[in-house]
Amino acid sequence: MVPVSLYDDIVITKDETRQPSFRTLKVTCSHPLVPQGRANLVHKAAAFFLSKSRKNLRLHIHIHKRIPVGAGLGGGSSDAAATMVGLNRLLGLKLPSKKLEKLSLSLGADVPFFINARPARARGIGERLTPLGKLPRMWLVILYPGFPVSTAWVYRKLSLKLTKPSANTSINPILGNASALRKLLVNDLEAVTMGRYPEIGLLKSKLTEEGAIGTLMSGTGSSVFGIFNSRQRAEKAFRRLRKIDGLKAFLVRILD
Repeated sequence: MVPVSLYDDIVITKDETRQPSFRTLKVTCSHPLVPQGRANLVHKAAAFFLSKSRKNLRLHIHIHKRIPVGAGLGGGSSDAAATMVGLNRLLGLKLPSKKLEKLSLSLGADVPFFINARPARARGIGERLTPLGKLPRMWLVILYPGFPVSTAWVYRKLSLKLTKPSANTSINPILGNASALRKLLVNDLEAVTMGRYPEIGLLKSKLTEEGAIGTLMSGTGSSVFGIFNSRQRAEKAFRRLRKIDGLKAFLVRILD
């Protein structure tokens, strides 16, 4: 799992005067498809910290979305993790990162990764994180086809057989080799999602045509990404692909 330079903004407003305009906890979002009440992971994360704090305060948390909704990019998970990190500082709880990772697992399998947001190998359901060494500088073009995909639906349709784990695979040398990198880019969820949404396969082909050294669907979809070994090539592909009607394109870099 690797963080990239595409992110949401979260504004946390604290009110200790208990003005009538504040509820105990209010969560809003700039995107109409994101739930703004208890169903939001940010709300759940904030409610946990309020229960741990003895301060008599009210919070308003606003999410300004940049990460597409239902894109398989960890938008909700990263927002929940950022909320936990922010409130840990704001409320002076001083919980260590390892403790936050453990607590955040109850919110979702991907949330612990975003507490530190560093490249890591994830095992188990995502909670067993092993940091990776310094990764080579690479640029990605992410394409979002304009529609969300339900993670729950994908996993209901998924049928996997147990395989022998290759625990000793060295990831870093592979990332520096284009042909080896393509072998590493495997997503067992693609068969399910592309079976219903063939547009995703077409977007992968477009990225390859534009010079990507490897492509993959992100998570359960619907977004796909292409990896480029230079910023210039990525920018050229981005400029061409963002002109496609109904498509959102993002030019990002790997963060380490």
